[in-house]
Formats: sequence, structure tokens, C-alpha cells
Amino acid sequence: MSAIVPNWFRPAVWGGVVGVAAVAIVGFGTGWVVTSGSADEMARKQGEKAALAALTPICVAQFKGQTPELRTTQLAALKDASSWERGDFVEKQGWATMPGSKEPDDEVAAACATELMKLAAK
Repeated sequence: MSAIVPNWFRPAVWGGVVGVAAVAIVGFGTGWVVTSGSADEMARKQGEKAALAALTPICVAQFKGQTPELRTTQLAALKDASSWERGDFVEKQGWATMPGSKEPDDEVAAACATELMKLAAK
């Protein structure tokens, strides 16, 4: 016994195959669909950005915890430092060392220096 296949069946299957390929190409090409590795990388980067955004105000608050005279002196010294040395300056002052941590964070120091320069501009 042989099965009778309708005439429309073969074009329908090919249309489905082409449709799936087109959806996959468009989905991956536009970023609508990502692999698990890409999703993990995006999540890691977003987590780092969120942590940096949360820790930078703590660094600024540690700077603001000094006496007004010392803040003025330190802000002037920060302004005098070159842009690539400002993060190191913030680290040396201890502002980028978070409570409970022993070591300063480079990225927090750089972001903190940027925020402190905004204060210096006021």
C-alpha cells in the first residue's frame, strides 16, 4: 500500500522550511534571539553596570565625609591630576575601598573620579 500525498503537501513543507530559516536569520540578525552564551555575557555586563552605579555614590559619600577644608584641598589636587591619574588618586585616598573590603576597585575609582570632577565644576 502506498500513501497518497496531496499535491499541495510538498510546496507546504518547503514553505515551512524556508519560513523557519528566514525567521532564524532575521531573529539572530536583529538580536531578537540570542544564544545562551550571549545572554550570559549581556547579563554579566548589566550586573557590572548596576554594581558600579550602586558603589559610585558610596565612594562620593566617603569623599564628602571629610572636613570642608580637606575636601577643597583634595578636589583641587584631583583637578590638577591628569585624567588618567584621577582614578589612582581616588584609590590612594581610600574612597574607592568599599566598607568591608580590603582593596579599592579600579572601576569604582574611575567612576568616582568622574563624579567628583562634576562636583569640582560646580
